[in-house]
Amino acid sequence: MHTIRWRHALAVMSIATGLALIAESCSEENVPERLAPQATQQAAQQAAGGSAGDMHSGSSYAADVTYTLGTNISGGKLVFIGVGSSIDGLVNPTLKAPVDALVQITLVNQDGAEHDLFFEAYNAKTDHVLVNGSSSTTSFRASKAGESVYFCTLPGHRAVGMEGTLLVGGATLPSAPAAPSIVRDPTDMPGPLAVRAPQSLRVDLEAVELEGRLADGASYTYWTFGGAVPGPFLRVRVGDTVELHLKNRATSKMIHSIDLHAVTGPGGGATLTQVPPGGEKAFTFKVINPGVYVYHCATPSVAHHISNGMYGLILVEPEAGLPKVDREFYVMQGEVYTQQPYGTKGKLEFSVEKLLNERPEYFVFNGAALGLATERPLRAKVGETVRIYFGVGGPNFTSSFHVIGEIFDRVYAEASLTSPPLTNVQTTTVAPGGATMVEFKLEAPGRYILVDHALSRLERGLAGYLIVEGDPSPSVYVETPVK
Repeated sequence: MHTIRWRHALAVMSIATGLALIAESCSEENVPERLAPQATQQAAQQAAGGSAGDMHSGSSYAADVTYTLGTNISGGKLVFIGVGSSIDGLVNPTLKAPVDALVQITLVNQDGAEHDLFFEAYNAKTDHVLVNGSSSTTSFRASKAGESVYFCTLPGHRAVGMEGTLLVGGATLPSAPAAPSIVRDPTDMPGPLAVRAPQSLRVDLEAVELEGRLADGASYTYWTFGGAVPGPFLRVRVGDTVELHLKNRATSKMIHSIDLHAVTGPGGGATLTQVPPGGEKAFTFKVINPGVYVYHCATPSVAHHISNGMYGLILVEPEAGLPKVDREFYVMQGEVYTQQPYGTKGKLEFSVEKLLNERPEYFVFNGAALGLATERPLRAKVGETVRIYFGVGGPNFTSSFHVIGEIFDRVYAEASLTSPPLTNVQTTTVAPGGATMVEFKLEAPGRYILVDHALSRLERGLAGYLIVEGDPSPSVYVETPVK
């Protein structure tokens, strides 16, 4: 039995899928059900360093069963502690898998001492994890029915408690999780404000932790503002005074907070809103500067909270408001760092190692892979002028925002609403924690693709659709017969 180690494996993605997306962009057919590419068996085998005999038949190389174990001390003994899923918090939990399942186990150092993890029956072993927060992963085919042991091989560690049981057989492969959508509808936003004098407003937000659908057949534990990603679109006017209340749902496990880039004051509100589960805090601020601003959770580790979905936009309209358009949309880009490779089915777990090394498995618009293509595409009509408020939650990657087949008539660079807009722009750069506002008129029907023009990210779920309905525009765009 060969051990398949994923720690340094790279998923090999099909460029053909991206080309197919572009080729279909002018079609008015329904959005295809499956857009995400999968590695071939041979490519997966080469990436993982295993043999073809170790892999599943077909094109998938994802594990059937995944577990995460932490290292800790309990009752005066060194132990393994279950992390997430059905083993969360259990000491030296019994791990279960069906016969012939591909099993993937991740070991996370949580006590600062050196450890490893060894499955004796399969000669499957992780690397040593040396410092707090480090991790290593091993995988194997569970080909032998019955009980076997796993343990730490460092001298004396097994004897003082680091040992558990693997039970193979009597279990079934997990089905696709019935997790709810967390994708915020890009039209879920308040309309333009009337020209008015400054007002005193109250805004209520709630931090909600929930399991949501990350991709087809895969779920993830999100941390959100209001149960969707991004958080609610906030809309105020220069001169308004805002009293913001942040609640943290009692079922949360983490402290949460909010830092609004539109706030002038220490921490942008974060110093005043570190809210424990079940709590509520509030603060008041005056809106001084117009623009489109990111807000996000600012509880350490800030990057962890952001990558789990805690970001959104607040629009501060100038005193005279904004020019009228036919439709407005709300889109944000983010990254998700999972222990399991892109395309894995089942419940996926967060990887601190990948976050710190800036190696996301998923890039997403509005929280989920292809969420704005398969779930909630943008829709408009020929002749309409649309406006997109676009922000990057990140936490780490700059976006080169582009709509394939369109040119931005106006780009409000860096989301500055008081500077003259740039005109006739193909692609605009938006940094993590930054935003922009773009406007363009729709001249021809079809399906336009929202992308980050760092196009490898399309192969990790970063694509959305703008579906435009209306009569053909042969003077603008038409196929020319070849004689």
